[in-house]
Amino acid sequence: MRTDMEWWTEVRRRVLTGELSKRGACREYDLGWHTLTKILAHPEPPGYRLSRPRKRPKLESFLPIIHQILEEDGKQPPKQRHTVKRIVERLRDEHGYDGGETIVKDAVRAWRQSRREVFVPLSHPPGEAQVDFGEATVRLAGEPTKVALFVMTLPYSGAIFIQVFPRECTETFHEGHARAFSFFGGVPKRISYDNSAIAVTKVLRGRERMLTKEFLRLRSHYLFQEHF
Repeated sequence: MRTDMEWWTEVRRRVLTGELSKRGACREYDLGWHTLTKILAHPEPPGYRLSRPRKRPKLESFLPIIHQILEEDGKQPPKQRHTVKRIVERLRDEHGYDGGETIVKDAVRAWRQSRREVFVPLSHPPGEAQVDFGEATVRLAGEPTKVALFVMTLPYSGAIFIQVFPRECTETFHEGHARAFSFFGGVPKRISYDNSAIAVTKVLRGRERMLTKEFLRLRSHYLFQEHF
């Protein structure tokens, strides 16, 4: 299940880049106007501290049941599928669930989003980029020296930006992005990465990733969509 920060930055990116209207965001994410305004005004939730995703002990044992209901819904006509309210009613009546509706709604949303992308894109539309960050050996003052090489490419046009740093770390990773965006004169809509430890703390199922606090802040500031 996604963290609050990941959900927060997704809303910001989609609205501030024009992908989704404010009214559309309120409907899709079930947000009040005041809450949406606060999200758009702040790159991260007030007082945010990234940690492990919060456990929901009340719901944990019911997740397999929820997932089974949703799997079976996929075989039914849209009008015959369960609403979140109906799922909660079934959990209470048939399985003794005594928790709230909001955490069930979160679980349903996470399940649906995890199944959205079912193929690997093979084309690169305009506005997409790819980043590689790793070691290279150069001759510095006549001596072989290991350096960090930050490379951002725009596959559609073939444009490329390369920056050498003395070491590979979070600070140079972020600085590489800032210099590349300045060089290209803008921020790509989507950037593809490998599973660098600077950006990813844990590889989950499919394309889901648990992201580092600093990468989430970078993404929320520049409003690009990541792809692994």
